[in-house]
Amino acid sequence: MGLGGRMDCCGQCVKYSMFVSNFIIFIGGAIVFGLGVWTVVDKNFINELLGTNLFSGAVYVLIATSALVCLLSFFGCIGAAKEYKCMLLTYFILIFLIFVTMLIGGILGYVFREKVSQTMQQEMHSSMTFYGAYGKRSITQAWDMTQERLKCCGVKHYNDWRGSIPQSCCQKTFTDYKPCQDHPTPENIYIQGCLDITSNLIRDNAAFIGASGIIVAILLIFGMIFSCSLFRMIE
Repeated sequence: MGLGGRMDCCGQCVKYSMFVSNFIIFIGGAIVFGLGVWTVVDKNFINELLGTNLFSGAVYVLIATSALVCLLSFFGCIGAAKEYKCMLLTYFILIFLIFVTMLIGGILGYVFREKVSQTMQQEMHSSMTFYGAYGKRSITQAWDMTQERLKCCGVKHYNDWRGSIPQSCCQKTFTDYKPCQDHPTPENIYIQGCLDITSNLIRDNAAFIGASGIIVAILLIFGMIFSCSLFRMIE
């Protein structure tokens, strides 16, 4: 299997272009994979308050496909180096399927970005009634971690708790919480509600991850073009 004499220069150019494009695709896939894993780990405490699985679903789709992208970019380089038509054809088909999946995952991230405020407000208000209830530990932990880490309280104001203010709403000192549950003041309780802070945080993450997924999907087009071109040049 070799390149024809008249196609040597063009073929070598396509081969090296495929190497470069796959290296860039590998870097892009690794970045999306890292962002996805970081989002799942760092923002996991918010999941109970989102009111939808669309965001986490889109993130998991991008994590899985970006991992496959990194693996396939490696095999794409081998296929180009060895000039195996079968490997190049397989690479093209798999990259095309991943391109569609990653593009859908990126678009889902943007779709969720527009719905996050409405779904979160409804879910936050309904979940407050289960705070501290038996068998609802996940909701209690979600509220506590959200309020402590984002320095907020309630949905839009600490009055949303209707007098039963959790300790996680109290401002922290180096060693303990300030006493705020009986007599809340701006000096001992987080004044800002959690809805705006959390929805802005999720929207920014969804936009960033969605854009990264779409960018990598666009880069995959170059991998498909070069693999198809090299496939046709190999005799």
